[in-house]
Amino acid sequence: MAESINVEVVYALADVQDLARLSLPEGSTAMHAIEASGLLAKHPEIDMKKNKIGVFAKLAKADTLLRDRDRVEIYRPLIADPKEVRKQRAAEGKAMKKGGGDAETE
Repeated sequence: MAESINVEVVYALADVQDLARLSLPEGSTAMHAIEASGLLAKHPEIDMKKNKIGVFAKLAKADTLLRDRDRVEIYRPLIADPKEVRKQRAAEGKAMKKGGGDAETE
């Protein structure tokens, strides 16, 4: 008799996270879990050609073999490039001379 594994598949939206708990046959992949979770039907905006996936916050491929109690995560595309946002913040900080502001003198 084949052993089974218990896994979670999660898709986080801006305001809520959708989580599915599954029992799958041993040897299942991340893609098997995603398909079995029903999240693809529930969230048609998920495009497995574009959305990245991970297991416990580490990027993974669709054919990654899962272990018992793994958490498969479907990531949304980034709205802004984090490097670009940091550059903009740094430029604003230089312009404002961090912690600066007008000091009152008597």
